[in-house]
Amino acid sequence: MALVSSLSLAACGSDNNTTSASGGSSGSAAAPSINCGSKPAPLIAAGSTAQGNAIDVWKTAFGAACSGATVNYGGVGSGAGIQQFTQGKVQFAGSDSALKPAEVEATKAVCTGGQGIDLPMVGGLISLVYNVDGVDNLVLDGPTAAKIFDSQITKWNDPAIAALNPGAKLPDADIQSFHRSDDSGTTDNLTKYFSKASGGAWSYPASKTWAGKGGQSANGSAGVAAQVKQVKNSISYVELSFAQTNNLKSAAINTGASKPVAATAENAANTFAKAKIAGTGSDLALSLDYATKDEGAYPLVLVTYEIVCDKGNKADTLDTLKAFLTYTASDGGQKAIGEKGYVPLPKELTDKVNTVIPTLA
Repeated sequence: MALVSSLSLAACGSDNNTTSASGGSSGSAAAPSINCGSKPAPLIAAGSTAQGNAIDVWKTAFGAACSGATVNYGGVGSGAGIQQFTQGKVQFAGSDSALKPAEVEATKAVCTGGQGIDLPMVGGLISLVYNVDGVDNLVLDGPTAAKIFDSQITKWNDPAIAALNPGAKLPDADIQSFHRSDDSGTTDNLTKYFSKASGGAWSYPASKTWAGKGGQSANGSAGVAAQVKQVKNSISYVELSFAQTNNLKSAAINTGASKPVAATAENAANTFAKAKIAGTGSDLALSLDYATKDEGAYPLVLVTYEIVCDKGNKADTLDTLKAFLTYTASDGGQKAIGEKGYVPLPKELTDKVNTVIPTLA
């Protein structure tokens, strides 16, 4: 899967209301064509902080190509984004977790004659970031990571960590763990991984709300990344884009494969390649294998969904919403975020997304 990206903007070439499903350019494979639709309008959205850097790339390209079609995105966390969507405050919400049945029911109040659906748009991985002097290639596994974040393991030179890192100079220092203070899809995905891969060490249900014992909290992906950068002997979890932006080290995961799997987009892509559609109808929620032991498959992945109404979208912004989503799901849109630490979704999946977008009403 190509992860090298060249973001090049192309001006709107048409007032045609038909959006482009491929995002390809008629003149250059490196310059994605952005079809603006017939009535460019401002979009308001909110939700996942994990996809914040991706949205920044996309809204810059879309806004430059389509005069009047700005995208105002608030990174307030997945839980708050869904809440704003069900209150009718935003045209779409970003969530790192698919809608739960009760949330789908709540969307019917704003999606007249329809309901909210999940469109997978941003592939990423959750990096276990750490700041420990003298430790450059930390390896963790599911049980050990779960115990660290639940304060069952409190020292960096604990025998369980030492066994996974032979030869490493682990300090006799207290572990300073950080978790999200806000309801977070990233937390939800991390705890789904713990539920599947910790061998029972994580005793809480997977949830957007943090349940582990001890540790300190910070708001948003940027908040926990900043804490790890500043605090010695610390560890937390963020989307890879934030690890790269803050120059933080990421732990490799011992999954039971022949060697530990590094936190890279290429390795996460191997996991996404086997993702299954769990949603029905127009809903494209995914089932991810957090307990994978496949060679080179990084298990701690997440996908951010853009949550929209299948029917009942606001008429004055529907055209622009479809145009924006068509660009983000295009080959050009996916490649544009590849160099920002995200994982371009498999074409088989984006093809399904591009089949749904034109049906939004």
